[in-house]
Amino acid sequence: MNNQAIYHVAPHTVAVREVKAGRPGPGELLIRAHCSAISPGTESLIFRGAVPENWKLDDLLDTLEGEFRYPFKYGYALVGEVIATGSREDRRWQGRRVFAFHPHQAEAVIDKRYCYLLPEGMPADRALFLANMETALNLVMDAAPLAGERGMVFGQGVVGLLAVAVLNQFPLEELISAEPVAVRRERSQQLGVSLAIDPGRGRELAVLEDCLFDQEPQGLDFAIEVSGQIEALNQAIRLCGFDSRIVVGSWYGRHAGLVDLGGHFHRRRIKLISSQVSTIDPALCGRWSKERRLALALNWLDRVAPEQFITHRFGLADCQTAFELAADRNSGALQVIFEL
Repeated sequence: MNNQAIYHVAPHTVAVREVKAGRPGPGELLIRAHCSAISPGTESLIFRGAVPENWKLDDLLDTLEGEFRYPFKYGYALVGEVIATGSREDRRWQGRRVFAFHPHQAEAVIDKRYCYLLPEGMPADRALFLANMETALNLVMDAAPLAGERGMVFGQGVVGLLAVAVLNQFPLEELISAEPVAVRRERSQQLGVSLAIDPGRGRELAVLEDCLFDQEPQGLDFAIEVSGQIEALNQAIRLCGFDSRIVVGSWYGRHAGLVDLGGHFHRRRIKLISSQVSTIDPALCGRWSKERRLALALNWLDRVAPEQFITHRFGLADCQTAFELAADRNSGALQVIFEL
């Protein structure tokens, strides 16, 4: 069987190439993929060529070695079956289904440190959302919501929707979302927000601002920004109240635009918190590890059943169409996956 992988070969261009999987060595697993998912945020940014070439693919994952220099592979959500192991002590992995932080590829030898055994019976397309769910949990942990607070999530892509699903379990006074795509606003409301606005409609934003600042305490207590749009960060600053906090999970890439750090930001003493799933807030590291957070993410996959967010399925051969769809904000695509 030919072993194929998807490569980024130029801005806005991907292609399938033949690769060798090789044989697993000690501590490695040979995995035959069932499916993989395009990250709607990071991979779409990469597909558009909006990432500096001298940036490393990932400092913490050996499965993403090198820099953003064409051609290169990228991806970190693959589910497959272990068909061979490199050492006798790893035979318990044989025949098991795993999630792996690895680019889109039919078969691959992967260090077992980047593979996670999945619960028996978990659907493969549900498991694809493990990395996104872990990211959503990290965002919520960094936001540190309190009972009775008002919170808002900007961007209702997959990560934003998952963050809403988690936040809906907190005893918040109000949970709001902002998303320009109507069908995503509808999903957000289904997951529990009391109000989903279109941030592109100035009137809706202005009415919300009036309502938030017409009561005590004024403004939002916290916001999570995962839209990928710098203007959303400026809108969050506009809506947040005194001593509030904004968790920034977006990766804006090149030519992001300007952040308005003017009067509202300074006078209200707003806190900007950077959030990235590779690490855990140092304040939590005494009790929380990536392993504990990952176990929690697995549990939440069954609670949310995020395979409901899959809107398009493709084979590897249709990778160009798949990436174009995922990168088009107006296409209606939410989660695009490859099935092998």
